[in-house]
Amino acid sequence: MLQRFTVEGVRRVSFGREVAGQLAQEVELLGGGPVLVVIDPQVLELGVAQPALESLEQAGLAYQTFSQLTREPEPAEADQAAELGRGMKAKVVVGIGGGSTLDLAKATGVLITNGGQAADYIGLELVKKPGLPVICLPTTAGTGSEVTFTAVFTRRSDGMKGGINGRHLYPASAMLDPMLTVSCPPYITAITGMDALTHAMEAYTSRQAHALSRMHAIKAIELIGRNLRAAAAHGENLKAREGMLLGSYLAGLALAQSGVGAVHAMAYPLGAFYDIPHGEANAVLLPYVLEFNLMACPELFAEMGRALGELPAGATTRQAAEACLEEVWALGSDLGIPDTLDQLEVPRAEIARMAEKAMTVARPIENNPRKVTVEDLENIYRTAFADE
Repeated sequence: MLQRFTVEGVRRVSFGREVAGQLAQEVELLGGGPVLVVIDPQVLELGVAQPALESLEQAGLAYQTFSQLTREPEPAEADQAAELGRGMKAKVVVGIGGGSTLDLAKATGVLITNGGQAADYIGLELVKKPGLPVICLPTTAGTGSEVTFTAVFTRRSDGMKGGINGRHLYPASAMLDPMLTVSCPPYITAITGMDALTHAMEAYTSRQAHALSRMHAIKAIELIGRNLRAAAAHGENLKAREGMLLGSYLAGLALAQSGVGAVHAMAYPLGAFYDIPHGEANAVLLPYVLEFNLMACPELFAEMGRALGELPAGATTRQAAEACLEEVWALGSDLGIPDTLDQLEVPRAEIARMAEKAMTVARPIENNPRKVTVEDLENIYRTAFADE
């Protein structure tokens, strides 16, 4: 079948143990300081980023840190970071942390040069000018934000969750150091890893998927399936940490190329209404949406099933597809992921409101391999609650 696609992305990627200590060299390649470092407050407190910050100090590069950010940032937090960046005349922005921190750094880079407020740019391709170069150093293996063109924000006042999306959001550089993920706690490792698996599976089955995006997605599924349990069980297992960070990176590439589906659309209201972490919401909803989608593309599910684990010789397409679902359920159970929305204290009475809100997350809904209606979403949410 003939395909047509366009690929853009981060300009430079460095992967390997202790590459964070080369941050100063990366900054110099992009024009030097001053540097605004957007950093997760816990990462800063625990000293996880010390090799990166010390490299700036040793090179004599002036920098300031911005760490006044919440778990699911509001647009105003990016406005505050941008104000600091303009005041210090920053030339490079560095993001160090999980996905929300990296998203905030990407938004800060474009706000400094484009002006206005973050809320002005929530949508697609509303940012008109390039931002400052942004370098991303992830401390979790989950979001893939270091290679995507999205910065997601939550506005709790009206339950809005949406992103600044566009080509100017791609970072200039991603530095993937497994050592930065070693201190990530087991449960955070689990839910961010399931977030990456969701990215890969939804990108693989997306209606916008193509040969290149599927190549990245299927390898990500394989790496996550092989390494997530070990990374969560023993955080200092560097082989597992490397596998997860590489898997998350590849899932991010696949996501950027072909988008995600209904899991993400349904997860957004959980974050906006109930402040549930995005990775946890995805992890709980993933098997339910997969069950809904299987009939639309059983061959793709079979390929994902084979990537997740060994199957009996001669397994049929249907058997391999069902094995995919079984392995996702088993993975979540082994990792201690809640298996119903009740366990996240989501009120059953809010099903209709959540489904209506999820339908407004247009691109993931359109990308989903099986057409969905608001009634379908209500049914999936309902199935995700424990039996009364």
